[in-house]
Amino acid sequence: MLYFIPTPIGNLNDISFHSLEILQKCRLFLCEDTRVCKTLIHLLNEKFNLEITPQKYLPLHTHNEKDFLANIDENFFEQDIAYLSDAGMPGISDPGQFLIEYAIKNNISYEILSGSNAALLALVSSALCKKEFIFMGFLANKNPQRQKDVERLMLNPYPSIVYEAPTRIFNLIEEIVKIDPLREIFIIKEATKKFESKFRSSALKVLKRLKTMNLRGEWCVVVDAREKEFIQNTICEQDIYELDLPLKIKAKLLSKINAKSPKENYQKLLLS
Repeated sequence: MLYFIPTPIGNLNDISFHSLEILQKCRLFLCEDTRVCKTLIHLLNEKFNLEITPQKYLPLHTHNEKDFLANIDENFFEQDIAYLSDAGMPGISDPGQFLIEYAIKNNISYEILSGSNAALLALVSSALCKKEFIFMGFLANKNPQRQKDVERLMLNPYPSIVYEAPTRIFNLIEEIVKIDPLREIFIIKEATKKFESKFRSSALKVLKRLKTMNLRGEWCVVVDAREKEFIQNTICEQDIYELDLPLKIKAKLLSKINAKSPKENYQKLLLS
């Protein structure tokens, strides 16, 4: 049997009895990162006085999963195997989905255990969801796709959940403020950990709060649904790139929205 085991996102006490039971019977662990997995097993053994003793840890993540599954023995899945991503539910902005799909296509018995999930924790904490919601995971890292992702986020008709890195959280809220400074937002970092921080207010007030905070840690953001009368009145860089205008004019327009000099934008346009 192949078991997908959600791991604590911070507090070790969030591990379920069912997960501990399965971990003790499996001898092969497939891991997003074997180092993280070994540390977790050591901590679980120590905290709960257990003897989780896998015979082998094998790395299986988004960079090697295709090659890994193409080269395994046909009897590989006849043993009890545990799959663990670094934190939270496998397959939710974490590796695991490809392996589940492989199991379905190849009639491999598998079980998904219930457990910690940062997105649902943040959503419930925000009190912004009455029924439907949208999970967007991590937005693109770079423009122009990131700009499009932010604009789509702001147009969603339901509360939307986004994961964000500490290096980009301020930029994300800043972009939201440009579009709709009064949009209600809930942010939480280091969920379930000792220094968990959470705050809900308008995008503008959230941005001001972030200026005084230590931004280190993993963030989850819940953005309220757009109001029916909300009209997006912003233009992104990609919109300007697509205009049929002389490069010098495009460069001047770009400088209005990205704070770069017309000369710098012009050089970038020449290379695009």
